Amino acid sequence: MCLHRGSQTHAMYSPPGAPGVAIQTTGAYSSRGAMMIDERQIAAWRAETPGCAHRVHLNNAGAALMAQRVSGAIRDYIALETTAGGYEAADLRQEQIAGSYAAVAALCGTTAEHIAITSSATAAFVQAASTIDFQPGDVLVTSRLDYTSYQIQYLSLAERCGVTVVHAPDLPEGGIDPQGVRELLRSHPRCRMVSVSWIPTHAGTIQDVAGVGAACEEFGVPYHVDACQAAGQLPMDVGALNCDYLSATGRKFLRGPRGTGFLYVSERALRRGDRPLYIDMRGARWSSPHAFEPVPDARRFEEWEFAYALVLGLGEAARHAAEAGIERCGARAHALAREARERLSALPGATVLDRGRHLSAIATVAFEGRDAKDVAAALAVRGINTVATLRWYGMLDLGARGVESALRVSPHYYNTSAEIDLLIAALEEILASG
Repeated sequence: MCLHRGSQTHAMYSPPGAPGVAIQTTGAYSSRGAMMIDERQIAAWRAETPGCAHRVHLNNAGAALMAQRVSGAIRDYIALETTAGGYEAADLRQEQIAGSYAAVAALCGTTAEHIAITSSATAAFVQAASTIDFQPGDVLVTSRLDYTSYQIQYLSLAERCGVTVVHAPDLPEGGIDPQGVRELLRSHPRCRMVSVSWIPTHAGTIQDVAGVGAACEEFGVPYHVDACQAAGQLPMDVGALNCDYLSATGRKFLRGPRGTGFLYVSERALRRGDRPLYIDMRGARWSSPHAFEPVPDARRFEEWEFAYALVLGLGEAARHAAEAGIERCGARAHALAREARERLSALPGATVLDRGRHLSAIATVAFEGRDAKDVAAALAVRGINTVATLRWYGMLDLGARGVESALRVSPHYYNTSAEIDLLIAALEEILASG
């Protein structure tokens, strides 16, 4: 089977589990797209991504497909560790491990001494939050769209330490209002931390984290940015964000391995002497029977045990993202998501939920009378990866709008318009089946 785009005809394949379904393997942006990228480049991106041969992967906000060079770096290190020994392999690959820190730092617009590598974005945030000795009556300001795990942790802080959690107001069009944050900081002098998700996990809003950073800078309040969904999708400049901390994962749009994350720690935070509550021998030296000395850089936020194979995979993913060009790749992903939103909105009983001045590569849609988990499962049988987002994932947003579940579609730059065609055709069939 072939699919025609104008005067071009492209080779097709059928993924396992979806007999007779054809997918465009190459091709420039269609006229529905917002930018043109040479079809040979798209073909090259897909060729270096083995998963593209097996699935229509539209769950990049969950975990993107790794490039061969990323999985290859992991396998090579495991092979060395198998023959040389765990500690010895790390010693032999010191230069490459250091290179991973440099590659991640470059993505953030900083240098390696400001990067700690962690097991996840959540683990990185916990380390950052534990630097603050919260007392009853202290205040933490966040957004209504913050990531589910963080919202739960804020509530745990409130329960355990007596912290008051304040959610900043949204702009009328959606997304946190930086001026609202400024007014909260003025009225809450005991605010000890502001924490904001750049892009929430349950919807495609891009929040104005730079505007919030300016407010935090004005009032001298420590500021954490959750860049879990932004890393690999948006260019990052920690200096422009005025943040003390930025946490991110490797597995999402950065296309790194699961079980990796990182934390940016500002020079200001290091000069303050910020350190995690449960610091270990990776982050400090036991200097006397009753004292310890934190290491001078961001590695005070790390733990002793490290999956160095994954560290090398993360570094390779960061280099790959930089070489591909985050700005152009992100723009392509955003254009595909816009295309998806337009076509999803035309489906019967569909409501696209994404709001805000700027939208990301995450598109969310609710279907009247349908459980999104069932819809995602039916798509998976057809070889199309998506995921359901549930009310409690974004309770302050989805709950307020009466949304129980929604389908999350998150394309990346290696996806194609033809894959959006397949998604829409499959959804039409699923919705018509009742």
